[in-house]
Amino acid sequence: MSSSAPQDSQLAGGHRLWSVDEHLADVLSAVRPLEPIELQLLDAQGCVLVEDVTVPVALPPFDNSSMDGYAVRTADVQGASEEFPAVLTVIGDVAAGSGELPTVGPGEAARIMTGAPLPPGAEAVVPVEWTDGGTGGGAAAGMTPASAAPEHAGGEVRVHRAAAAREYVRARGSDVQAGDLALAAGTVLGPPQIALLAAIGRGTVRVRPRPRVVVLSTGSELVQPGEALTAGTIYDSNSFALAAAARDAGAIAYRVGAVADDADTLRSTIEDQLIRADLLVTTGGVSVGAYDVVKEALSSVGQSDEGEDVDGSRMDFRKLAMQPGKPQGFGSIGPDHTPLLALPGNPVSSYVSFELFVRPAIRALMGLPESQVRRPSVRAVLTADKALGSPAGRRQFLRGKYDAQSGTVSPVGGSGSHLIAALAHADSLMVVPEDVTSVEPGSELEVILLG
Repeated sequence: MSSSAPQDSQLAGGHRLWSVDEHLADVLSAVRPLEPIELQLLDAQGCVLVEDVTVPVALPPFDNSSMDGYAVRTADVQGASEEFPAVLTVIGDVAAGSGELPTVGPGEAARIMTGAPLPPGAEAVVPVEWTDGGTGGGAAAGMTPASAAPEHAGGEVRVHRAAAAREYVRARGSDVQAGDLALAAGTVLGPPQIALLAAIGRGTVRVRPRPRVVVLSTGSELVQPGEALTAGTIYDSNSFALAAAARDAGAIAYRVGAVADDADTLRSTIEDQLIRADLLVTTGGVSVGAYDVVKEALSSVGQSDEGEDVDGSRMDFRKLAMQPGKPQGFGSIGPDHTPLLALPGNPVSSYVSFELFVRPAIRALMGLPESQVRRPSVRAVLTADKALGSPAGRRQFLRGKYDAQSGTVSPVGGSGSHLIAALAHADSLMVVPEDVTSVEPGSELEVILLG
């Protein structure tokens, strides 16, 4: 890698140039985890548990069969073979959910189904394939349904193999014991965790709710997908990308249609959305153009007509030492001090900014531990046809394709902040530090994994 001295941290006019780490720290310092609530199990999917959950009853709660077959005493099938089968009297069926159970005595067996409780007197289960199924013929392939042949719950069964004690029996408490820790506070509830909670009888659970994130894009040139383009217009992709990214981060995302370059309209739209937002994300309108209205609109959100601050709203627009994504805005607005991140409008700039700043904010709102707030990163060796250039004094984030098996990463597309197609084929971001201006093939880089 080729390095250069870092540029001065002051911009023209005396404004400070923020580092990526400073901006992220500022965002996270202002974000607090959402207050816990009690939710039904399916509503709690994707949420973070705020309490330790212990097991009230053992799982399974009783000894039960792991096979369809016959519950037997081991002494009665000792030495059994196909040539000399053990012949037992069938005393009935034991189905899953059975309450009253027959007692298996000497020379007896009970037909038993998978998951059914082991009846008194029985010591093991022999699979139906080890028997004639009560038909008097050869080895059975399965059981005849009880409704079709109720007589097979009686009569005789020939057992062709011996069974050891407890064979094919799931012991009571073999999964978890009463009093065991089922799930620890801080656990993200996915399908397996929801299953465990249901299995131990929990109908509700106390969690931090998934953050509600409202995403809106700005620009009079934006047209919704499915509508016809006219001269000078483009399709709005940012709001779709960021709403999808918010969902991927664990949030409930609401996408607002593109807002025209009008400060009053934008301000009104944002104020209307505050009622359903734990976090607001805008894209576009944060640079220095004559029609970049986000600064104009947000600078007066929460102010009276005389310009006085009436609800504590505060927005700060700054420039970061990064590429793409130099212009950024962050603050809180409205009576509840809802956090708002204003991202640049170029598609790659907005997505990279989301990954670096918005995703961690969402994860912090969820109450996740610090180790799970940011995307994981690895070190990888660059494979490329030529050296990658990077501006001095800027931390650059380039799209990459990471190969975990070889520990290498290769660039995808160029460095332009409008290259959406390249972004769609990338699975990582290659990080070039501020003091590096050229990265030669074979150099090692930090790589942020997006998948």
